[in-house]
Amino acid sequence: MRAQFVFHEVWIGLRRNLTMTIALVVVVAISLSLLGTGLLFVKQVDSTRTFWQSRVQLSVYLCTTSDLYGNCKQNGAVTPAEIQSIKQQLTSNKDVTSATFVSAKANYTLFRQEFASNPVEKYALPDQIPASFEIRLRNTQADADPVSEVVDGYPGVSDVVNDSTILDQFYKLLDGARNAVVVIAIFLLVAAIMLVANTIRLSAFNRRRETSIMRLVGASNFYVQLPFLVEGMIAGLLGWLVSTGLLVLVKSLLLDSLQQYFPYGISLSTADLIEVVIVAMIIGLLICGITSFLTLRRYLRV
Repeated sequence: MRAQFVFHEVWIGLRRNLTMTIALVVVVAISLSLLGTGLLFVKQVDSTRTFWQSRVQLSVYLCTTSDLYGNCKQNGAVTPAEIQSIKQQLTSNKDVTSATFVSAKANYTLFRQEFASNPVEKYALPDQIPASFEIRLRNTQADADPVSEVVDGYPGVSDVVNDSTILDQFYKLLDGARNAVVVIAIFLLVAAIMLVANTIRLSAFNRRRETSIMRLVGASNFYVQLPFLVEGMIAGLLGWLVSTGLLVLVKSLLLDSLQQYFPYGISLSTADLIEVVIVAMIIGLLICGITSFLTLRRYLRV
């Protein structure tokens, strides 16, 4: 009987304040979806960093017959003797932990695999893909420039690429987007808190007669406040359900689709999405529940 009464009161409250409830659901949904998007960006950046930290940090590309710049224009394609000289120069360097030679054929095969979905793959010829030395450093930030200076301009060397420098710009872009999304989400969460407080306050005012009767018959504080708490939690839960759908769209239409532009992209797993959705649910329920409780303590004194 008590449970039936509570649900009846909840239904009355939601129906009387339908417009406010819809507005609350929308604000909670948008704020949670933006917060979840920020968390997905964090996971995307962390996964990409972890992936690249296990790979090569410095790439030394060697001259090919089609190179028309610098040493390559004057001396032509790299010779076996120059390859041995470059290898000796790298392996004898104390800042280099490993220097692996990758042939032009192997690089071309790898290029075709990693750019299989990119139109550029169709136009690349085997003689345009150079052989290379893939280098691991003891300290990426401290050792990259000194090692680059040693081999840059060396006979047979076409170009030296610091992979970490390229990725740092990409990380800054993702970090900036993540921070902007999180800041907007925080503002919307504050708006949601204020809207929850106003909705619960209005609901308590509209039902002041019912609560007065409940006081007279000896109802406990918790029993009087319970319908209002449930209203806030239901609004938060509905907002979370909408935000879950939005987060699925963000992952499938935004983050996953971005992978086609980055050949070494790391896609987020379903487990990552579920984890973010659960965090969003907890935050949404806590915001609505705690705000409702504190509002009732102030505006529904019993």
